[in-house]
Amino acid sequence: MSKQCQILGTHASTGNRVSHSHRKTKRTFAPNLQTKRYWVPSLGRTVTLTLSVKGIKTIDHIGIEAALNRIDR
Repeated sequence: MSKQCQILGTHASTGNRVSHSHRKTKRTFAPNLQTKRYWVPSLGRTVTLTLSVKGIKTIDHIGIEAALNRIDR
């Protein structure tokens, strides 16, 4: 599973882990990625995408056809 959303391009970001004594060490913030299958009527088949939760909400809002057009650009 890739570590990037296929619709929005969301990927891991970096920051600091801060201890009680305020010592800072590097860490990564991973996006909430899910694997989701969608039925695409124009293709006549299902498509499996790796999406962030915000990407799933985007597809729910704009539709799978418009979302796939975003990927192809």
